[in-house]
Amino acid sequence: GHSSQQRVIVARLRRASPRALAVMLHFFLLVSRQGKCRLSKWYTPHPEKEKKKMIREVSQMCLARPQKLCNFLEWREYKIIYKRYASLYFITCADKEDNELITLEVIHQFVEVLDRYFGNVCELDLIFNFHKAYYVLDELLIAGEQQETSKKTVLKLITEQDSVCEDGADKDMQ
Repeated sequence: GHSSQQRVIVARLRRASPRALAVMLHFFLLVSRQGKCRLSKWYTPHPEKEKKKMIREVSQMCLARPQKLCNFLEWREYKIIYKRYASLYFITCADKEDNELITLEVIHQFVEVLDRYFGNVCELDLIFNFHKAYYVLDELLIAGEQQETSKKTVLKLITEQDSVCEDGADKDMQ
């Protein structure tokens, strides 16, 4: 859960102007403690070679940072906002003027939905079911902006997607 201080901050932010709540992500990464990229979703176009370089740079910066330091970093003309959960780093890239706390909230929401969907998610779940992690992310974010804030709705949509896929697989077997 959240601390009471975090709840107060989030409540204040929700009363703020709509622009203050709009966060435009440029990419979303999941990186293991060993530096392996487990998921990468890009919302702004970059050549493949540049993406690899960016992943390497950002991953190294986040992994090398002591845990006690804050989760916000300035990088190039952007801001990196990340959070470590167990053995995975959830890393996002946003514009410098975007709100870090809202971005952390988006990361946390993604983690909570994954956790409920997989029943205590672990790195192996994401390795073997990476497509489902992308489904979840695609339900939360479209074009780098948060689309759905209800975890319940996202879980319902993912479950429906699963049953559609299973129905299709059943028909293929017949």
